[in-house]
Amino acid sequence: MHDTLHLLRPGDFPALRRRRPTTLQLNLGYRCNQQCQHCHVAASPHRTEMMAAETLELALRFAGRQGIRTLDLTGGAPELHPGFRDLVRAARARGLHVMDRCNLTVLLEPEQAGLAEFLAGNEVEIVASLPCYLAENVDRQRGAGAFDGSIEALRRLNALGYGRADGGRVLNLVYNPQGPHLPPPQIGLEADYRARLRADHGIEFNRLFTIANMPIARFGSTLVSRQEFEPYMALLRAAHQDANLAAVMCRDLLSVDWRGRVHDCDFNQMLGLPLADRAAAPTLAELMDADLTDWPIAVGDHCYGCTAGQGSSCGGALT
Repeated sequence: MHDTLHLLRPGDFPALRRRRPTTLQLNLGYRCNQQCQHCHVAASPHRTEMMAAETLELALRFAGRQGIRTLDLTGGAPELHPGFRDLVRAARARGLHVMDRCNLTVLLEPEQAGLAEFLAGNEVEIVASLPCYLAENVDRQRGAGAFDGSIEALRRLNALGYGRADGGRVLNLVYNPQGPHLPPPQIGLEADYRARLRADHGIEFNRLFTIANMPIARFGSTLVSRQEFEPYMALLRAAHQDANLAAVMCRDLLSVDWRGRVHDCDFNQMLGLPLADRAAAPTLAELMDADLTDWPIAVGDHCYGCTAGQGSSCGGALT
């Protein structure tokens, strides 16, 4: 795999500072039942990294001490972590809102029987990746049969009240471009998704999030091999909008890797970038009682992926 880190520079991205964190995003590990081309984590069925049980408990303590309101679970496929269900139960018992970043097909894995019902029973918000409403595009990016599996999983979730106006359970979908392009306007694409999924498959959902592909890890390596890395970076820089700086996710979110080390965002985590002015990423334990308000945020060229065009974050477009 090509190393893209040496191609990313500290650059001239505007300085950012934190607000008080409201969301704790935990990367539970890199194991996934899929191996997608755009994955900035380079997750796959062969990865073995997993967050330890002690770190899960430490994260819950940290959330309580810091006044965190939302626990955002990601991976890999976070559901493949053996402690996933216990973590969700414990978080909900503490009054935390829980989000599960789900690739959908994991709900169909034989060892995940009852997972959809478990998520519904614990009122977990699902943020589900579906990179297109056309089968050929999804299968090209995620592997043969991924689209049909995703539709089956969405039907199961709809039957449990997810994504329906009268269901009360939130199901948001995530779109990312097929290549080195910016996402189209989120509002218009959401309307297209809603019309096609409803007409073709009877699927309902709440919102569509559009997310730009980050020029790191597996996607960054693909860009380098195709000599598209520099043109894509030029596109991101040229499309930068200062108005997006107020809403980027790193202002209110902390990202924790599977070893319990804290980063400004999931992308910085994958690049191994510590918090600003730190030689190494601190642990949850080291920051347990820290006042993180107004701390500087580590930024670099890759951050233009969040501020280009309509902006991009874990919650979709910014403007």
